[in-house]
Amino acid sequence: MNEYLRTALTLAQAGVPALPLRVGKAPFGNCPGCAKNVCGGRPNMKTAGPCRCLRPCHAWAAATTNPDLLTSRAWTFAWVQASAVAYHPGGAGLTVVDLDDADALAWARESLPPTRTVATTRGEHWIYLGPMRSANAVRPGVDIKSVMQYARWLGSGTGTMAPLPDAVRALVEKEETTPARGEVVSSSPGRATWDARVATGCRHTASYVRTGLERGLALVRSRTESGAASQAFGVAQFLAKQHAQCPGLCGLDTLGQQIVDAAVSVGVPEPYAARAVANGLGAEAESAA
Repeated sequence: MNEYLRTALTLAQAGVPALPLRVGKAPFGNCPGCAKNVCGGRPNMKTAGPCRCLRPCHAWAAATTNPDLLTSRAWTFAWVQASAVAYHPGGAGLTVVDLDDADALAWARESLPPTRTVATTRGEHWIYLGPMRSANAVRPGVDIKSVMQYARWLGSGTGTMAPLPDAVRALVEKEETTPARGEVVSSSPGRATWDARVATGCRHTASYVRTGLERGLALVRSRTESGAASQAFGVAQFLAKQHAQCPGLCGLDTLGQQIVDAAVSVGVPEPYAARAVANGLGAEAESAA
């Protein structure tokens, strides 16, 4: 029994569903029987399915408080390769406000009631009592992890947990729920793709811009389970930073629309994707001001 399994069992005993994470802080991939969600998904996922797989498939949905499952032969391979432990906040009746940078922390200290906090690599997790819908990129550097996401276990933290405030719920209350895969409809089919004609003041070559864009779009499209909107925010912020010193127009609105379309293609509601990308482009503009 390694340290990660011991941590998971301690969490489970406290009623907190736990799961292993592989290198890179990501969940383990689905087994062949669950690959590409052909099994229908875990019954506790948004779209309930027939899957009764005993392996840690389907990311956060596999988190469990069952010690027999955590220590089972089917989970052994994951604990041997694990590099961290995660938990399912919503399954424990909690919401984690993930604050990823100094600006996000400053906003939280001004806008949210104090609660239990846990230090992370780049910021803090603020943990509140009460579950809610999860959402990424609700503000620059702010994700909400609860009913349909996992959070990395980084310790118990400090402070007393406060009830989930309306200010946190308000961050996502106007967002539509993500439609099931295959039912996503974008209102922007066929929009023009970026080319040098829309970037009359860009200092970069067309090949440089297209290469960076395609790499970013691939990152967004790879987030088929969760995090596509947060990834879209990050890609938009990165691309905006590359063009911050250009003397004229770079066609960032067109680049941004292509990022929005990529996020929509993996299940993000278009208004949500558009806001995440706009925030990403705007965040770099604010930091340069």
